[in-house]
Amino acid sequence: MSEETPNTEHQEAPAAERRELPPATFGELIFSLRFQAEMHLGLLPLEEEKPPVDLPAAQHYIDLLGILTEKTRGNLAIEEQRYLENSLTELRFRYVQATGQVQTK
Repeated sequence: MSEETPNTEHQEAPAAERRELPPATFGELIFSLRFQAEMHLGLLPLEEEKPPVDLPAAQHYIDLLGILTEKTRGNLAIEEQRYLENSLTELRFRYVQATGQVQTK
């Protein structure tokens, strides 16, 4: 008789350990990309330490938001359009700031 070992690679976490996921909305997509850009710009502290700045990764997520802006032009609710454009404008400003800080070090 051979014992089978359970395949732990695809097991789900117990119900008590699962976190509630937000609804899949356009706003959540914007938030997710914005969060990634902010993290790579070093704007979000993780576990009480500042994450390293990764400007190429930050630029990638900012570019993705730029593509969303172009491809969805004229197809969004006014609130979605404002959230996307405001996020993109702020991230671009923060990117320029971060680039200046890296160059002065």
